[in-house]
Amino acid sequence: MRTIEARLVAQHGLSANDFEALVHLSHAEEGALRRIDLAEQLRLSPSGVTRLLDGLQRAGLTCNKSCETDARVTYAMITDEGRQALREAADTHAAACEELIGAHLEDGELDDLAGLLDRLPGVGPVEPGSCAGPE
Repeated sequence: MRTIEARLVAQHGLSANDFEALVHLSHAEEGALRRIDLAEQLRLSPSGVTRLLDGLQRAGLTCNKSCETDARVTYAMITDEGRQALREAADTHAAACEELIGAHLEDGELDDLAGLLDRLPGVGPVEPGSCAGPE
């Protein structure tokens, strides 16, 4: 993970948590999640997710969205710029995963591994050849 994070930071200015947050938001309905749900998915405290989202918002990669039915609820929403940053960073992430994991597996074993990981709860479908999963 240190190697992957170092590449994401160096090439895209994103931490591993930034990248993972953008992945979760890109997979969410309408690209938005309640902040508390995002915190749970990232295994961060509410204050930790606030700090993370503050940085992503300053970079223009996410924005806040108010709940139409409950003024107490705020959603984090990925922006078009965030989707573009994720697409670019996903290539770096996938290349690093291939180098660090795929290089040690035989042909077909990476697809087998993706299939096995797909069966784990909370992982969701993983497309072969993509460490970030589906967009």
